[in-house]
Amino acid sequence: MASLSEGEVTNRGSMWELDQNLDRPMDEEAGRLKNMYREKKFSSALLLRLAFQSLGVVFGDLGTSPLYVFYNIFPRGVDNDEDVIGALSLIIYTLTLIPLLKYVFVVLRANDNGQGGTFALYSLLCRHAKINTIPNQHRTDEELTTYSRQTYEENSVAEKIKRWLEAHAYKRNILLILVLIGTCTAIGDGILTPAISVLSASGGIKVQNQNMSTDIVVLVAVVILIGLFSMQHYGTDKVGWLFAPIVLLWFILIGSVGAVNIHKYNNSVLKAYNPVYIYRFFRRRWNSDIWTSLGGVMLSITGTEALFADLCHFPVLAIQIAFTLIVFPCLLLAYTGQAAYIISHKKHVADAFYRSIPDAIYWPAFVIATAAAIVASQATISATYSIIKQALALGCFPRVKIVHTSKKFLGQIYIPDINWVLLVLCIAVTAGFKNQSQIGNAYGTAVVIVMLVTTFLMVPIMLLVWKSHWVLVVTFIVLSLMVEVPYFVACILKIDQGGWVSLVIATAFFLIMYVWHFCTVKRYEFEMHSKVSMAWILGLGPSLGLVRVPGIGFVYTELASGVPHIFSHFITNLPAIHSVVVFVCVKYLPVYTVPTEERFLVRRIGPKNFHMFRCVARYGYKDLHKRDEDFERMLFECVLFFVRLESMMEGGYSDSDEFSSPPPPRSSRLLTRCSEGEAASTVGDELEFLNRCKDAGVVHILGNTIVRARRDSGVVKKIAVDYMYAFMRRMCRENSVIFNVPHESLLNVGQIYYI
Repeated sequence: MASLSEGEVTNRGSMWELDQNLDRPMDEEAGRLKNMYREKKFSSALLLRLAFQSLGVVFGDLGTSPLYVFYNIFPRGVDNDEDVIGALSLIIYTLTLIPLLKYVFVVLRANDNGQGGTFALYSLLCRHAKINTIPNQHRTDEELTTYSRQTYEENSVAEKIKRWLEAHAYKRNILLILVLIGTCTAIGDGILTPAISVLSASGGIKVQNQNMSTDIVVLVAVVILIGLFSMQHYGTDKVGWLFAPIVLLWFILIGSVGAVNIHKYNNSVLKAYNPVYIYRFFRRRWNSDIWTSLGGVMLSITGTEALFADLCHFPVLAIQIAFTLIVFPCLLLAYTGQAAYIISHKKHVADAFYRSIPDAIYWPAFVIATAAAIVASQATISATYSIIKQALALGCFPRVKIVHTSKKFLGQIYIPDINWVLLVLCIAVTAGFKNQSQIGNAYGTAVVIVMLVTTFLMVPIMLLVWKSHWVLVVTFIVLSLMVEVPYFVACILKIDQGGWVSLVIATAFFLIMYVWHFCTVKRYEFEMHSKVSMAWILGLGPSLGLVRVPGIGFVYTELASGVPHIFSHFITNLPAIHSVVVFVCVKYLPVYTVPTEERFLVRRIGPKNFHMFRCVARYGYKDLHKRDEDFERMLFECVLFFVRLESMMEGGYSDSDEFSSPPPPRSSRLLTRCSEGEAASTVGDELEFLNRCKDAGVVHILGNTIVRARRDSGVVKKIAVDYMYAFMRRMCRENSVIFNVPHESLLNVGQIYYI
């Protein structure tokens, strides 16, 4: 921020100077809380164990693709052996270029301290450039240990890119829209993955009973889906210990069956490892079914984006080990073995996976396949919860209830409202289409859009965060688009064959997220422009012109500085205010988590006899508010800690190292370090006063704001604000519920904002 000239300060007037002195940013407090962590080290044995565990969480979706890929490549059957070899060659090199090279060895490195997905990439960019559309961040936030960022030379490429992104608001909005598109299509994956995986696995019943109706297969799939979504409230931690063995058994099964089929039926399919057959495949099918076939090949890499979104609790090296040693070889064997079987049994392409299994292990294989499909569905459902939690934290999704299902793993959450919406949509897709082909078209469309979004977001990541040479950036984007653009065209051409489903789902979620974010930004801008001057508060005197009644009032605001307009609205209409007033700003930052000891910043507002404080509670997008009794207690104890610390600093206490990493606020050992003179007596009196006020009662004052469009607004804006946003506000959870504020200590202050 540029400094003001002497003339500008003079023109502002003494009241502006007074306001700045009374309400300074919390630079000193943030610096005092700075706490450094060491990077975690993993032993070889631990890495292998984590690589094994990652199988059940990360690779389930990618591993179940062999259930339905060849059927979607050749929905009308196979006429030529070389078509099968060409399709297999496409699968092999698509798996090599996208999951292996692009994601496992490049994109996974762009994680945000272990968190993946489009919002993780966005958070990285927001820390390295001022592109966040809600400007509630301050330089004090950069003091966080989890707030890592790069510095750039004046004329470097990275600095020029940074200035270009920050230059205009429309560029920030385009970037946000790109992120929302990727997020919405990823949510669509959470609907389509369970549908196609479970339906494909259930199809094994009909292979051994050819006279069975398709409706029975669909009914079995629906029953499994209902059971799957009904168990979500238990959390993956309860059954997670089963996931890795199931998926490992699944990969061993498909790899072994594939190797047997290569030996038993036709080892000439090994020619597919020669990329020349890709050229022959395109030349032979260019005027017929090439786009249909490409859409089917696209399904072989479904789950790759979920691999990145589910990146949590596992180091990147563990995932790289699991993919290169187990997943990749087993998938190659599985697809090669299926191709060998199809060449010998061209009429069985529709259910080639189950028909290629030896009769002796058919039913055990069916059970394993169904279990693997459930695991794959669970991975994408969990990823959907995480994505929505990230969107909510960054002001891009209506407030919904979030439940932590594990005390050990912060990332394992459950969202009841979203769970039942996903269930209804998943059943509708499964029962509505009844076949893998149309669901596969919808699934492929969603997957390729997310991949394209990731490719485009990786460009500024490589330039700003990694400071990569432009040659490497161009090489990455050319190789990625060379594969993804043809698949995108193939999926778009099949919109009328089921691909429209993913677009409809993504569009619906996009409208919800964009309208909510737009109104959130406008509401924040209104509060910024209408905030009350601290000089005005000072002019009211210690009583604020009202009766100060015993008790503590926590006034919640989105502003990290200044007094919100809602407070002036409150004291204008009510004749009394509490003896202690604490302005509480709960804000989310573009970091995955904020350490507990760095979460709260507290400072005094005005003279001591005003008994007014400001507390900024900072959270990352993976953090979750504690229950009210914890949050309220932490707020109060942070104020007590600040009062003690303030008295020590005034008393000349100089051991600054004591405060570089403060202990929990409830600790009383700091108080014993105070001098026994007048300062100790003063702080003792104030602490006693604060405790008496707490015993008298705590009231949480929240703003119940109603947003309306101005009368001169356009029709689209009126529909979005007065109807869509108003409906979502009525349907979503109130702030009091999010903060777990009990009704007996809640005071809502209503206002209408016109935007």
